[in-house]
Amino acid sequence: MNQIAQNIEIIQKTIAKAAKRAGRKAEDVHLVAVSKVQPDDKIEAALSAGHRLFGENRVQEAQSRWHERRAHYPDLKLHLIGPLQTNKAKDAVALFDVIETLDREKLARGLAAEMQKQGRKLPCFIQINTGDEDQKAGINPRNLPEFLELCRDECGLDIRGLMCIPPVDEPPALHFALLKKLAKEHGLPGLSMGMSADFEKAIPLGATYVRVGTGVFGARGL
Repeated sequence: MNQIAQNIEIIQKTIAKAAKRAGRKAEDVHLVAVSKVQPDDKIEAALSAGHRLFGENRVQEAQSRWHERRAHYPDLKLHLIGPLQTNKAKDAVALFDVIETLDREKLARGLAAEMQKQGRKLPCFIQINTGDEDQKAGINPRNLPEFLELCRDECGLDIRGLMCIPPVDEPPALHFALLKKLAKEHGLPGLSMGMSADFEKAIPLGATYVRVGTGVFGARGL
């Protein structure tokens, strides 16, 4: 399990170097360790290494993994980085600290209602389908102005930034550049983009969160 601590250190150094080359501060780029489907020993190894920022794809899986650990790690931060069903909004608001995958009106209204009930105002990112892929979640870039207005003005959500997952068969930098452009146009400071294979390319284009799973934990469990 020492390997995971070493992996985290290597990735943090890589982030720092990429940020320096881009004229940015390393502390402005945060590593989200993607912990989905990882066994407990690997999670504990990352926690023992001092890492506290994790990303999960599924609400139910995240509950089983993190509910009890919350008491032991008060500085833990959890990001939801997978698609969220509206009927899971209650559980998501209770568990997570940031929702990165806001992508439709029904979900925006559901999250707003739950945040009001629970007295929690979570930062949210809007997921953009930069490749306009039918099988992928996220809104079309053309629909961002209208959707952002709905989220902010009608729902009262705290929209901090944008998130994307580029198509696997296209240069990711093109999509990172588009996300940066959209964020700048709408005054959004946060950009969640870049994964294990391409996070170094996302940092010069403004990534504030990079989501790394394999690079931290090795190959995913089944």
